[in-house]
Amino acid sequence: MRAMLSGENADPRLTLLFAYPFRIFFLSLAVLAIVVVPVWVMVVTGKWILPTALPGLYWHLHEMLFGFLTAAIAGFLLTAVCVWTKTERMHGVPLMLFWLVWLAGRLLLAFGGDLPFWLMQAVNLLFLPLIMLDAGWRILRSGQKRHNVILVVLGLLWVMQIAFVNTLNINYVDGALVLAMALAGIIGGRITPAFTVGWLRQNGGNPDVVKVSPRTDFATLVSLLLLLAMLVIGWRWGEVLFALTSAILMLVRLTGWHGWAARSEPLLWILHISLLWIPVALILMAGHLVFGWESTAWSHAAGVGVIGSLILGVIARVSLGHTGRPLQLPGGMVLAFTAIQLAAVVRVITALGGLPWSPGIGLSALLWEIAFVIFLLRYTLILSSPRADGKTG
Repeated sequence: MRAMLSGENADPRLTLLFAYPFRIFFLSLAVLAIVVVPVWVMVVTGKWILPTALPGLYWHLHEMLFGFLTAAIAGFLLTAVCVWTKTERMHGVPLMLFWLVWLAGRLLLAFGGDLPFWLMQAVNLLFLPLIMLDAGWRILRSGQKRHNVILVVLGLLWVMQIAFVNTLNINYVDGALVLAMALAGIIGGRITPAFTVGWLRQNGGNPDVVKVSPRTDFATLVSLLLLLAMLVIGWRWGEVLFALTSAILMLVRLTGWHGWAARSEPLLWILHISLLWIPVALILMAGHLVFGWESTAWSHAAGVGVIGSLILGVIARVSLGHTGRPLQLPGGMVLAFTAIQLAAVVRVITALGGLPWSPGIGLSALLWEIAFVIFLLRYTLILSSPRADGKTG
């Protein structure tokens, strides 16, 4: 394996893919996004039967949350933590082994229906702890305690995964979605206003209009964690209370960040709009609990609108910055950003009965496909090529 990456006959593109975590994981999550959604549509419409280790619906839920999302977490966090803590990145053979754990989880879930169930569990439940261990020891060595909150949220996400694969209880998927929104709020709350300030400063705007309130940030996180607790214990009115509280707090944060001031920059508006889906999802959740709105409305607002959209926006930016390229979107990416937003809108409208079910999920899946196919077409060469500035990584 070492010879594959460093020997005389090593493929330079393969070596580069494992030179930094973001390279291999961003490409892998895009491939997974392109494959899993149409396969799920074929399975749910009865056209395909896969020998999955979990029943079809549960396989889909697991792969979008603990396959797609965790690949994004690995690619972003294992790259960012190295920068934050000024530690040497994971690369080469260790990174390849790390990625193979993630890949084995995907293959076992899709084709391991006849294999021992414990094997699927063991491999899939290994990946998040590996992320936490790698990030955790770097954070511990650097003494940067402010990053510990990310590890806490990842730990709770792992607990939701353990509970879900052992019980197949959808409540734990809901809990994982809430934690994904909490993680989006933490990471998004750090990068979105900071990037907006930088852009306004460089483009003649007024960076002082962007306001960040650490107290509001903390209150939002606490409110989401309390919502998680309500979901676990099953107190419906507690869920309503904290869903609406979290929605209001997130709207206050977003208003302070003045996203409309950077509306002409796609790399910024995609982040602001993605985070705007958090209060939308939470309001739809409250509507489900109080008025009986279809639960898939809020879950897809979170899954497509928050998670899918924010991941696409972040990986588009990080892939440019960490390969030494100007922050200028490749052609077609504005269409990709638009498509992912429309995918979320169409899926939510379909869940609420505004569109027929089969055409609705078909159109939403097509828009999702367009977004990630464009990313793969425009970024594969970028992610498998040397840095434009000649630096290592």
